Amino acid sequence: MPIKNRFAELLPEITEWRHDFHRHPELMYEVHRTAGIVAEKLREFGCDEVVEGVGQTGVVGVIKGRENGSGKVIALRADMDALPIHEQTGVGYASETPGAMHACGHDGHTSMLLGAAKYLSETRNFDGTVVLLFQPAEEGGAGGKAMVDDGVMDRFDVDEVYGMHNGPGIPIGHFVTRAGPLQASSDEFDIIVTGLGGHAAEPHKAVDTTLVASQIVVSLHNIVARNVDPLNRVVLTVGTFETDSNATNIIAHTAKLTGTVRCLDPEERDQMQGRITRVAEGIAAAFGATVEVVWHPGYPVTVNDATAVEHAVEAARAVGLEVDGDTRPIMPSEDFSYMLEARPGAYVFIGNGDTAMCHHPKYNFDDEAIPYGCSFFAEIVERRMPVAK
Repeated sequence: MPIKNRFAELLPEITEWRHDFHRHPELMYEVHRTAGIVAEKLREFGCDEVVEGVGQTGVVGVIKGRENGSGKVIALRADMDALPIHEQTGVGYASETPGAMHACGHDGHTSMLLGAAKYLSETRNFDGTVVLLFQPAEEGGAGGKAMVDDGVMDRFDVDEVYGMHNGPGIPIGHFVTRAGPLQASSDEFDIIVTGLGGHAAEPHKAVDTTLVASQIVVSLHNIVARNVDPLNRVVLTVGTFETDSNATNIIAHTAKLTGTVRCLDPEERDQMQGRITRVAEGIAAAFGATVEVVWHPGYPVTVNDATAVEHAVEAARAVGLEVDGDTRPIMPSEDFSYMLEARPGAYVFIGNGDTAMCHHPKYNFDDEAIPYGCSFFAEIVERRMPVAK
């Protein structure tokens, strides 16, 4: 079976929605215009319930099937926020907001889920309930967590949850996912080293924090090389290094390092804070300095439920997508992970073709992917909650 014919008919309309969202990008939780349009359209489609302000500015739509004997509830999620990037695509519908653009395709995700919502509201060819989750602040604001913390899974009795992201470099009409870890966790750290400032001509009278911090940087990378199981991916990056002096003849009194840690194994993630702290404290003590390590927990590992992945793969194949059901995991993080911690489900990627990568100023969502994404969302609902024949 190819993509659902209705989405071929709806493509011009859905594309118009996408281009409008693209012209008017909004950041983090400040997605008021986008969320308002989403809520308005869901009501126009005839959704049985539309709730705004979930997780601050998220929107929830509820569609009941023609039957409800199964009692099952399937949730579908799309993110709405943009990125603080100046657009360089040159398209006729480019961002009209200086310094903001849809550089990750959330305009496409929102439009595809709206397209699926319109179809499901028209047909209702399923036995159960669909809950549509339009979330804010995926780009660093943990909007998925905000919606979960706001009780969205319990309030709407969600049994399973499915999310989708476009994949630059993956051909249009292709679909990839995997059971287990799909995307890495992402945590941040600050390391503040305090020594004893002094004159560059008299290092013996000082405790050189630049030297101490440099030794810490080198040693931190040995954690991945020698403490982490080689089969478990961990990426540790020290991103900044600054001291309280910008003079060449001064030994700085303090130095600050900041960095990130990404893991695909939740157990490895749990150990990284302790490992980093021990290395930093040990080296600082050896040089007579002191150190403070501040840990900033970020998004957890995105872990797909194996059974849900099987259902997603079956749905993708049913609508004509070329499927890779055991793709390699990747190290960028994703806050759909919070929803997957709350309920079993699957996160998937659909092809965006040969485009710039996400978060690039020349990135653009490919509208040819729209019918595939809409069809997948609709098919997973109809397949998981079939109407008895």
